[in-house]
Amino acid sequence: MKRFIAAVLLALRFLAAVVRSGAQTTLLILRRPQRLDPGFVDYRYQPMHPTGAVLLGCLISLTPGTTTVEIDEQRHTLRLHMLDTRDVEAALTEIREQFEAPLQVLFGEKP
Repeated sequence: MKRFIAAVLLALRFLAAVVRSGAQTTLLILRRPQRLDPGFVDYRYQPMHPTGAVLLGCLISLTPGTTTVEIDEQRHTLRLHMLDTRDVEAALTEIREQFEAPLQVLFGEKP
């Protein structure tokens, strides 16, 4: 039951993130494109099955404004390209809380 709830929660969070990120990205582009600060960022995730890492990368890429460009399973790191890196910590915290937490329930490695 815990895995089912995590899957439903992940789906709902993803849908909300797509809508929210789509609106934010549109506003950034239309209002102040000269103020954008695009760049690459490394995101370290907790150990999980490779399928979970790939799914995390896909969810991030499907969310407007951020794209996964590399998955390093050995170091548990995703290389991300972000449209705006002015608030990287907030963006990475959102990824950790909204996507990685439920994926850990579904694909996390057991000690």
